[in-house]
Amino acid sequence: MPQKSDDLKPDHKLLYQTHSPFARKVLVFAIEAGLRSRIDVVHHETSPTNRNEAIFSANPLGKVPVLVLPDGMTLYDSLVICDYLDRLHKGRKLIPHKAPKRLHALRLHALAQGMCEAGVLYRWETERRPENLRYPPLADGQKTKLIETFDYLEANLDPEHPVTIGHIALATGLEWIAFRELIDFTTGRPRLAKWYEEFGARPSMAQTRYSGQTHD
Repeated sequence: MPQKSDDLKPDHKLLYQTHSPFARKVLVFAIEAGLRSRIDVVHHETSPTNRNEAIFSANPLGKVPVLVLPDGMTLYDSLVICDYLDRLHKGRKLIPHKAPKRLHALRLHALAQGMCEAGVLYRWETERRPENLRYPPLADGQKTKLIETFDYLEANLDPEHPVTIGHIALATGLEWIAFRELIDFTTGRPRLAKWYEEFGARPSMAQTRYSGQTHD
């Protein structure tokens, strides 16, 4: 009898960070795809002001996540890693192959990715940057992007679709915003709040909760 993906020993290494929405997206994706046991997860602290030599040696951008393949090749950018992982399992693909399902999944992923990027910039301008160097108009612009995204999701998110990379990116991104206490996205948005609560109860989410703080 052939082995299931989750019966195999680790043959990939994921350079990870316990408080990165981009890294967590990859790990949740791997769990949803039944590939968790094939991945050795190694936490690394990184930040734009804290050089991590091990990460730079694997990714010249110095960022996680990075997936180290069995032959030593490294993959970076969460979407690239997830695309690779989706080709390793024989179950339903989390990145659909055909339009329009593929376009819907990738569009939702792009929205979630942009939401996280806006959240990172907003956090820099409201918390992480020294106060005398902060630029309030930039913070306001990023906050507007976040609020517009939340309102769009309240009106347009379809809770009936099978799980795709877009849903994974959205759930991990929203939970990161809640973890960092950036902006309330549930009050006044009952549909989004219900979807967020239900997706957050999935085993893949429960096994990968955020922890830790950024070290600058």
